[in-house]
Amino acid sequence: MVVDSPILDELTSDEVDRIFGALADATRRDILTRVLGREQSVSNLAEGYAMSFAAVQKHVAVLERAALVTKHRNGREQIVHGRPAALQRAASLLDTYEEIWRARVRSIETILSED
Repeated sequence: MVVDSPILDELTSDEVDRIFGALADATRRDILTRVLGREQSVSNLAEGYAMSFAAVQKHVAVLERAALVTKHRNGREQIVHGRPAALQRAASLLDTYEEIWRARVRSIETILSED
């Protein structure tokens, strides 16, 4: 079964891996939630976790490689900003996978209803 989906054509396999790899970690999901609400400095983010500043920086770097956040400098601070459009791409991808699954279920239902 082939599903025609613009999102599948738009994203490479590596991009999909980076998105879902980034979202697989609870700390990164929490960071993303926080910066989608309002941009924050890495220092401010680090205050909210029982881990080193460097560890939080690494989590932010993973989110940045997945294009879920962007960073810019404001003086000495690194400011992290969430990218809602990138998160929407991930949601669209999940919707595509859901449609694939629903189509398979419909096929099974059709087979089972035949005499």
